[in-house]
Amino acid sequence: MSRKNRKTRLGRVMLKRKVEEIVGEAESNESQEPQRPPPTVNSDEPVPKKTKWINRQRVLVFAARGTTQRDRHLMNDLKTVMPHSRAENKISRREHLQVINELCEMKNCNKSLFFEGRKKLDLYLWMSNIPHGPSAKFLVENVSTMQELRMTGNCLKGSRPLLSFDESFEKEPHYSVLKELFIQVFGVPYHHPKSQPFVDRVITFSVLDNRIWFRHYQILKEDGALAEIGPRFIFNPIKIFSGSFGGATIWDNPHYVTPSVWRRKMAEAAGTKYINRKQQKFNYLTSRPKTSYPSIPADDIFEGDALEKAAAITGQELPEEYKTKQPEAIKAIAPVLKIGKKKRGGKKFKKSKAKAKKA
Repeated sequence: MSRKNRKTRLGRVMLKRKVEEIVGEAESNESQEPQRPPPTVNSDEPVPKKTKWINRQRVLVFAARGTTQRDRHLMNDLKTVMPHSRAENKISRREHLQVINELCEMKNCNKSLFFEGRKKLDLYLWMSNIPHGPSAKFLVENVSTMQELRMTGNCLKGSRPLLSFDESFEKEPHYSVLKELFIQVFGVPYHHPKSQPFVDRVITFSVLDNRIWFRHYQILKEDGALAEIGPRFIFNPIKIFSGSFGGATIWDNPHYVTPSVWRRKMAEAAGTKYINRKQQKFNYLTSRPKTSYPSIPADDIFEGDALEKAAAITGQELPEEYKTKQPEAIKAIAPVLKIGKKKRGGKKFKKSKAKAKKA
């Protein structure tokens, strides 16, 4: 383009378009080339990370002194099942429960599972939301650990489980509170550092006989085939409190019976076995009939000849051939039960038999 044409309006527009085309080609070439890192990097600047772990749930799982070996194994199994759990040393039973809130704050945990043993027989579990509540207290019954069961189920360690709840959790309000507490405690958060991005197991909570049954399964196939992993136990709810490890009682289980009362009733029932046996014997002697059952005429059916009895019952006459035959021929016709002699064997019997033949 000549200098004369550049001064015109059309020339200026054409020049502008040409410049835009050149700039666009340069940008496209830069985008196609791979981006190279800067020649120098400042070590003081932190490496940018994508924050995906939003639901930061951490559960503190520990126990008080006085728990049995099986109780400790159950606690370790739950730690294995829950990759978002944290451990803590045992505390004294004399410590107040409010101390657990401070321990959870020190460990940066917002949920807690606290096991408490009594008399080396009973196991209690506190499940709490730190620090504002609510919290629930359970009696753990029928405990079976993974080592005891030896089930065939085997899932990936650290995988995220599916939580399955019974229909009863939607009908009663106290079960709805416990359901939300179970979801926040046993549900593994998404993108947790110690979790695996797979879902290959199911934890079920079923309500039966006013108790909550805990089961842990592995998902074998997409059609719903399952294999139990363990552990298995039963939650017997006692109370639900408004605060963390205390506060006002929201719900109290009317069907709950303490283990000591239950054991006392069982001992009383076992102590009355002798009295019950004597009473049953007395009732038998007083109600026993003095005379036996009268004889039935039909009992004589099987006496004598079978064909004659059958003819007498049916009212038919015997054939003449049967009447004219001799008694030996009648015996051959009539059904007779034959019992064979007992077989004998052995060296002594064979020797005696051989001697008898020679003689």
